[in-house]
Amino acid sequence: MKKICVLIPTYNEEENVKDVYNAVTNALSKVTEAYAYDILFIDNASTDSTRTLLRGLAAEDKRVKCIFNAKNFGFANSQFYGLLNSDGDCTILFYADLQEPVELLPVFISEWTKGAKIVIGQKTSSEEKHIMYVIRTLYYKLVKKFSSVEQIEHFTGFGLYDKSFINVLRTLEDPLPFLRGIVAEFGYNIKIIPYTQHARQKGKSSFTLYKLYDLAMLSLTSYTKVGLRLAVFIGFFASIVSFILGLTYLVLKLIYWDKFPAGTASILIGMMFLGSVQLFFIGMIGEYILTINTRLMKRPLVIEEERVNF
Repeated sequence: MKKICVLIPTYNEEENVKDVYNAVTNALSKVTEAYAYDILFIDNASTDSTRTLLRGLAAEDKRVKCIFNAKNFGFANSQFYGLLNSDGDCTILFYADLQEPVELLPVFISEWTKGAKIVIGQKTSSEEKHIMYVIRTLYYKLVKKFSSVEQIEHFTGFGLYDKSFINVLRTLEDPLPFLRGIVAEFGYNIKIIPYTQHARQKGKSSFTLYKLYDLAMLSLTSYTKVGLRLAVFIGFFASIVSFILGLTYLVLKLIYWDKFPAGTASILIGMMFLGSVQLFFIGMIGEYILTINTRLMKRPLVIEEERVNF
């Protein structure tokens, strides 16, 4: 009998742990006659009672497995490490906030049985704040336009991954994995299922503006050259404009020596403009260097503190 593994990353989800367990088991009850399954929680060093609740679920149901990280190693690393440690014939990545519709799990499995190696959910709308959805849309279009790899818009990672693709992930040895980009780059035989994302009902999202920025920069520096190319093009354009302005001032001063005051305001404005452009792109180049540096260090994705029911 083939086995399905449902991977659920958690961080401070004490209000949602039991709900997501019940929702997943209810959804999988429709396929238990044909498949065995287990639920793998990977907890990223929660500071609330999430781990206590997970231990309780694992004691009641031996199909519940847990990996407890020693520290918070970041969302991207934690979920990727969970995928590498799943042992099912396919692995479904689902999120504890229950914003993704759990009723799609049987749909994913059905498409997998028809031959799809990867079945992913793609948001067509969301119940989150409209401004956030618009910002995400613009971000996805930016990455998609400038990426050398055909990116998948409004894809959060929610989906089913065949064991053969999980084995591909195990060969990457990437200490800074960006799953959405990896799926777009190496994924094959992909089936996309549209859905509407729900609003979070319980708890508070751990994704701060800084963490969202971190993920955005990871995708930009991993799959686009837009930052470096913009630096070249804007630098070239600014130099041409500066040369023309400087030449114009020189000619006007020579022609109207006594009447044309050069002044310092224009010089200061030009210096501030060029300085701000330089600082922006130094920061952008720094993001690329930071990504390269992290990948070269070959550090482990996470360090485990404990395993339960393995």
